[in-house]
Amino acid sequence: MAIVSITKDNFEELVLKNPKPVLLDFWAVWCGPCRMVAPIVEQIAGEREDIVVGKINVDEEMELAVKFGIVSIPTLIVMKNGEVANKAVGYMPKEKILGLL
Repeated sequence: MAIVSITKDNFEELVLKNPKPVLLDFWAVWCGPCRMVAPIVEQIAGEREDIVVGKINVDEEMELAVKFGIVSIPTLIVMKNGEVANKAVGYMPKEKILGLL
């Protein structure tokens, strides 16, 4: 499944009301570790049909970054049934990201 871009306008529909677990990647263009984790997140999105993978650019979506208390990026958050089920900060290998799910 393709990665979706999450904004404050589509957050409720794509994340809160989604029956599938959602892996959110909070990132920014200037963030080196974000660029390192991006291909792994893309690979997971391509391999897993049972989840939704969304990216949130913290520079463009400050409201969502504040809502989730993002102070360091990359931050990965797993949402299930509209609730935060898991959260991790910083670069991590694919196995650890899959472990969050």
